Parts: sequence; C-alpha cells; structure tokens
Amino acid sequence: MEDPIDSFDREWHRIVAEKDRIGLGRVLADDVTVGVPPYWQKLHGRAIAVHLLDLIIHTIEEFTYHREWRNGRELALEFTGHVGDVQLQGIDLITLDERGAVANLDVLMRPVNAIIALRGIVAPRMAAFLEERAAQREDSD
Repeated sequence: MEDPIDSFDREWHRIVAEKDRIGLGRVLADDVTVGVPPYWQKLHGRAIAVHLLDLIIHTIEEFTYHREWRNGRELALEFTGHVGDVQLQGIDLITLDERGAVANLDVLMRPVNAIIALRGIVAPRMAAFLEERAAQREDSD
C-alpha cells in the first residue's frame, strides 16, 4: 500500500503542473487555512482557497518545484518561477490532516518585487471574487 504522504505529494505536483482547479478542490480540507502573499491574515475555507491558489498557479509562469522536506504530515516544497520578467523563489509549507487533505498552506516568497508583481495581478481578481461572494450571501439572506 502506498504511503498517503507520497500519494498526496504526487497528486499535488500533478495538480500544480496541470493547473487543475478541480484537483485543488479535492486535496483541500473543507476548513483549510491559507496564508499567501500579499495577504497577511489567513484565508479560510475551501472555496476561497481554491480560487486564490488557482489564480496564483495561473499567474506564476514556469512554476517549478525543486527540493522538498517532510516531517510527518508536514511538507516544505521549494519552488521558482516568474511573474512577467520578475524571477521569484518560494516555499510552500503544507500541513495535512489525518485524511491526507491540506489543512494548512503557508506560502513564503521572495524577492519583494515578485510579491508586488504577483499582488498586482492576483489581488484585484481576488477582491472581485470576494465582493461577488459577499453579494451572493446578501442576496440569499
């Protein structure tokens, strides 16, 4: 039987490489928390996390994982890529729950101009998504 961490790791790499939004939803826990630049406060919930991560994997060009470290259900995955002509390097810190779904994902990235470039593309789209979501909630009340 395959180790669940190995299974997750292989699937995560496939999802990111193929930019698979549906796959993202399958590997994230319902109550997942995500901390990514440019947001300081963590975002909560699968729908928000899928939308944000999908925006990011479609924005960072030539996204490539290099090294990884594991400690139990925790993984650290080093990556590189670029936003326009700005090169970036980062680490995905992933904690899996007991079912092997992502319970928490923190993304660390450098340099700051890469974060600014990413924010310039992702933040307006994320803000529009959050506004639309809030409006839908108001309509259903």
